[in-house]
Amino acid sequence: MHTVRCANCGRPNRVPDAASGTPRCGNCHQPLPWIADAGDDTFAEVAERADLPVLVDFSAEWCEPCRMVTPALEQVAQEMAGRVKLVKIDVDRSPALSQRFTVTGVPALMMLNEGRVVAQRVGAAPAPQLREWVEDTLRTPS
Repeated sequence: MHTVRCANCGRPNRVPDAASGTPRCGNCHQPLPWIADAGDDTFAEVAERADLPVLVDFSAEWCEPCRMVTPALEQVAQEMAGRVKLVKIDVDRSPALSQRFTVTGVPALMMLNEGRVVAQRVGAAPAPQLREWVEDTLRTPS
């Protein structure tokens, strides 16, 4: 569960890692950014069963590019509230997922749509470039 502040009215809202639908502000009902953590045991529920397309961030605490890309990914999640869910995976704590998705370098990003991988990229990038990648992926039929 994460607490996020509504960009529209400023009210804090608790957003669960997994739920159906799209999170909305309890006060003004605007879409909220959906940022969740998942691991080997929770990935199916948090990411693969999500109603929204999912941007998955495979990263590690020791990785400097990962720490640099985190604010950019959170900005994309904020700007695309109601359209995409950001799910963060720590590769050191989730070796089965890292192996399943053949993650050989971090940060590694992938887009899931209806539980299927539809796009992948490796490396850090600024928020505008990441947003363009996500937008292009959403426009491409899967």
